[in-house]
Amino acid sequence: MKINITAKPGSTRENKTGGWRTFKPKTDLDKCISCGTCAQVCPEGCIEMQDVKPYEKKKPVTDFDYCKGCSVCAVECPVKAIVMELDKK
Repeated sequence: MKINITAKPGSTRENKTGGWRTFKPKTDLDKCISCGTCAQVCPEGCIEMQDVKPYEKKKPVTDFDYCKGCSVCAVECPVKAIVMELDKK
């Protein structure tokens, strides 16, 4: 009997994996320019651009149930509006 114990790339949405991260991204929405780079580079699709305030551009919202804390979003943000903070559980 063959048992598959590995996860496929991009499968985070099927398995909540945010519980084991050490750092989590914190977005300064005032500094954010709504470019969407963070949502595009997130390897697990945990960041979505959503309306946060009426009549403003969409801002990134992170789903921490699935975010692994990889920091790709923080590294790629052109205005450094995302910083990684220690995840206090």
